[in-house]
Amino acid sequence: MSPQNSPKILLIDSNVFFAKRLTDAMKQEGMEVTHSTQAAYALTMLEWDAPSAILCATNLREMNAFDLPRIVHGDTKTASIPIVALGEGGDQALMAAFRAGCDDYVDRKLGPEHIASHMRAFLKSHEEGFQPTQMLGGSDTALSGSLSHLDLLGVIQMLLHSRQSGALHINAADLDGVLFFEAGDISHAEAGERIGDDAVLEIVKRTNGIENGVYKFVPGATAATRTVLRSATELMLDALRELDEGASLLDGEV
Repeated sequence: MSPQNSPKILLIDSNVFFAKRLTDAMKQEGMEVTHSTQAAYALTMLEWDAPSAILCATNLREMNAFDLPRIVHGDTKTASIPIVALGEGGDQALMAAFRAGCDDYVDRKLGPEHIASHMRAFLKSHEEGFQPTQMLGGSDTALSGSLSHLDLLGVIQMLLHSRQSGALHINAADLDGVLFFEAGDISHAEAGERIGDDAVLEIVKRTNGIENGVYKFVPGATAATRTVLRSATELMLDALRELDEGASLLDGEV
């Protein structure tokens, strides 16, 4: 990719050492990076040098990733710039990113190389449209992969943002489930004996944080009936909330 066509990332992080390592990793993935330690100052650069995406830390003191969507997406000049939250890990941070209106979330604990790879995949789906063959590098026509490389919530968010229609098959441990998407919304779900909203909750909860699973998206597949009545984001937040409450109960028993 030539420099003039390289995607530009605005990285906002107060940890200069980590930011340097992350910048180097993203440059290795073919991205140009501008780093700022303060979100307020970084926002002044948007109009005259709009980035392809903003990658912002959630732990900044004065203004962080959770504050940016309201400002950036509230201005017609910058509304199309996606915001990826760079979090501290845990379901609470992921839930907060979804609630705040961030376009994606990545855990900083995974390290610079993983984050850089995540950003590359996110940009391909967001800027170039959803092109599964780009992500596979093979002859397959459907998006597929291992949960060790991309978590299922990330896959679901990618399908929602790119308004896809088709079926996402998930196999993880003893879970065998399927989510049907219709123009960027989940219309039908099955997980064992569960269907509809309950199946979505079950799939998200049982795949959260695991790496021993696989998924495959088949574009164009349709469901005979609609069983999912609530929004995908609302269901994912509920699933993560239940996981967090369960973890809190376990902590209290220890």
